[in-house]
Amino acid sequence: MTGPLDAKLVSVLGDRSAKSLSKAFGMSTVGDLLAHVPRRYARRGELTALSELQVNESVTIVAEILSVTERMMRARRGSILEVTIGDGRGILALTFFNQAWRKADLVKGRRGIFAGKVGEYRGIRQLAHPDYELFEAGDERDSGPTVQKWAMQPIPIYPATSTVASWQLQKAIAVALDTLGPLDDPIPAEVRAERELLDHATALEWIHRPEDDRQWRRARDTLRFHEAFLLQVALLQRRALLREQPATPRIPGAELAEFDAGLPFTLTADQELVGQEVERDLASPVPMNRLVQGEVGSGKTLVAVRAMLTVAEDGGQSALLAPTEVLAAQHLRSIVSVLGPDRAARMRPVLLTGQLSAGERRATLLAIASGASRIVVGTHALLGDKVQFADLGLVVVDEQHRFGVEQRETLRRKGSVPPHVLVLTATPIPRTVAMTVFGDLDVSTIATLPAGRIPIVSHVVPLAERRELWHRVWQRLGEELAQGRQGFVVVPAIDPTTPEDDPDALEPDAEAAGSRGADGDPAAGADAPPRPPASVAELTPLLRSHPALAGRRVEPLHGRMSTDEKDATMRAFAAGEIDVLVATTVIEVGVDVPNASTMVVVEADRFGVSQLHQLRGRVGRGGVPGLCLFVTAAEQGSLARERVEAVASTLDGFELASIDLELRREGDVLGATQSGGRSSLRLLRVAKDGDVIGDAREAAALLLEHDPQLVSMPALRDALDRRLDDEARAYLEKN
Repeated sequence: MTGPLDAKLVSVLGDRSAKSLSKAFGMSTVGDLLAHVPRRYARRGELTALSELQVNESVTIVAEILSVTERMMRARRGSILEVTIGDGRGILALTFFNQAWRKADLVKGRRGIFAGKVGEYRGIRQLAHPDYELFEAGDERDSGPTVQKWAMQPIPIYPATSTVASWQLQKAIAVALDTLGPLDDPIPAEVRAERELLDHATALEWIHRPEDDRQWRRARDTLRFHEAFLLQVALLQRRALLREQPATPRIPGAELAEFDAGLPFTLTADQELVGQEVERDLASPVPMNRLVQGEVGSGKTLVAVRAMLTVAEDGGQSALLAPTEVLAAQHLRSIVSVLGPDRAARMRPVLLTGQLSAGERRATLLAIASGASRIVVGTHALLGDKVQFADLGLVVVDEQHRFGVEQRETLRRKGSVPPHVLVLTATPIPRTVAMTVFGDLDVSTIATLPAGRIPIVSHVVPLAERRELWHRVWQRLGEELAQGRQGFVVVPAIDPTTPEDDPDALEPDAEAAGSRGADGDPAAGADAPPRPPASVAELTPLLRSHPALAGRRVEPLHGRMSTDEKDATMRAFAAGEIDVLVATTVIEVGVDVPNASTMVVVEADRFGVSQLHQLRGRVGRGGVPGLCLFVTAAEQGSLARERVEAVASTLDGFELASIDLELRREGDVLGATQSGGRSSLRLLRVAKDGDVIGDAREAAALLLEHDPQLVSMPALRDALDRRLDDEARAYLEKN
């Protein structure tokens, strides 16, 4: 079924305009165009007499065209259209570049309303590319209150490009609105009435052509609810579809009981509760689809291992997908260690990464395909076509934010019967994001840390104000090493020209940038530069020669090293053979060295809030006090500095997640990394619109309870089809 919003732009605007909009914004239909909402609204301002104009003032005037001339530009190709207008008390120039076609309208003797910002060129005041509207003969707006109304009417300002300006979008949208037929509303009438929402046609008219502020605000509220409602309907339908699929129930037995009995510690209340939720899901004939979120070190991996044992005892296999080879290798070591030699021999955990030799890969693939290996840990290599499982019963995805939904689905489809899915994240997720991004998952939270964990002490090291602290950082690290402990030093780049391949890394803030000294020597004390050496290649040799670290074993770790090199380095560090690891964010998640007490993050303003919180969680895990030093040259009061200070001020990951959400762009939260497609949100902001999202979810759930296939609501079905791009639709419809 198609409607007015499905009409092709070429049929409404013509070929040239349609191609421009397609190239600039990917638009192809009227619905695409009308969904491109203004980012803000401007005002023409109060009517002003020409004799009272001030430079740099935004003005609106009523005047008559006195002359029109066109001349060619001297320095570049193109022409300038110069128009002189007057109101009897003064004159003003209007200038248009490469818009000779306006001569057809702007003719001598015509009157109109002109609006823009007053500039000055060679002593003559002018408006460049002003907004204007010309009067017809006898037009009542030529005088009186109607002119004032036009002057105060909000002007929509659209997200534009270098090839398609805001005013061109406004003109195209006006044509689309004028030719738009009757619209069926995707929001049921009772839902609209209860929330006093506008009908869809009025909302579109008022968001694009408001007569006053009240109209565009009401339209924005209505369309914001539209976005939340459509997204929640799609996610809840996806969730229901998953629940309709059969799964093999996996019942906990003696293996899990013996494992629990042998643990050298008591499970926390949260671990027990989440474990019970997972066990209940696994025992169901409906596939588990659960997200477990919790702080670093809260015990998420233990929850996953217990689930793997439950599946293995029933004859099934589990696959754990990790984002990096370092983390995958550590997961395997941790799993083997916690299982113990006898149980590990029965389960035969294996590691599959892209760096295995041909012989190792063949042997590993055979162990997986035959079912001999009940627990398989790997990176993206698990997703390859040649990887086949005998009985895949559980998929565990570690650090979901590093994967797209498509990758999760690829692994799921390797089960002959839909496997249970357990998603882990140490990045705390605000409730609104959980509802919006992970709305198809049940969410469990491990909020409490195991007993004995000593809180980590965090400090900002502000080089912008106290450059001498650069030297003190390494003295402090040396003091920790003198107590038999180890430390991490994390930097954003491998060498001065090669950043780590990290999608979460930030570019240096211009406001924080400073010049670096010739040698950049960290031993230079008060002479240290504002911007410290911030790469593995620079900092490793400098730390080896630093007096405070004399005789200490300082080694590098980064993504350009081979898997064998990275694994050997991590093994040596875990064994205490390396004192200081100078690393990029390859150690951000999962790396567990109980003896590591100190984390130094150099150029901490180059990292996001959640990244800094993750990095801090690498220390203080073994009963020794944790110390985290965030070194930054960002100026006090800058956004970069605020980001670092926010992390240092609290250990509460959920509070930091909310701060992170406020500081990030919306697309970072809801973009391709999360959904498998580009963000479709235009007005909805998950950081601020939690109430709207919650309300929309309740309304969507009630609606689907009575009509899960939307049989009685074709307009809603059409809106869902129209709103979801191909990738997002594939994500929502996969089975």
